[in-house]
Amino acid sequence: MEKLLISGGKKLRGSVRVSGAKNAALPIMASTILGRGIHKLRRVPNLRDVFTMGRLLEHLGAEFSLSDSTAEINTADIKGHEAPYDLVRTMRASVLVLGPLLARHGRARVSLPGGCAIGARPINLHLMGLQK
Repeated sequence: MEKLLISGGKKLRGSVRVSGAKNAALPIMASTILGRGIHKLRRVPNLRDVFTMGRLLEHLGAEFSLSDSTAEINTADIKGHEAPYDLVRTMRASVLVLGPLLARHGRARVSLPGGCAIGARPINLHLMGLQK
């Protein structure tokens, strides 16, 4: 669909504030590993997985804070390349740090992720991406 045409008696006008989403925030948080410095992310939801990803980044050497839906991540001092199992097992999205760690350090170690009530979900797409 190229456009949406609405016919009606009143013109649409106004704005909609789009809220943040966990499934958007977590990959963006992981991608901050690729750049050295301070990254500010707005409209980040205040959820457990967001804080778990923040703790994972801190373990790797980043600084993380979340205040008023704005996350600030300083990745200048990331030295680690291994994600600890106690964090990885609680959140499926932890596999998202694998590619950025490999790109930054040339090596990475991340256990198989957990945290999914749906059941086992493969990471084969991530592995195929790393092979290419």
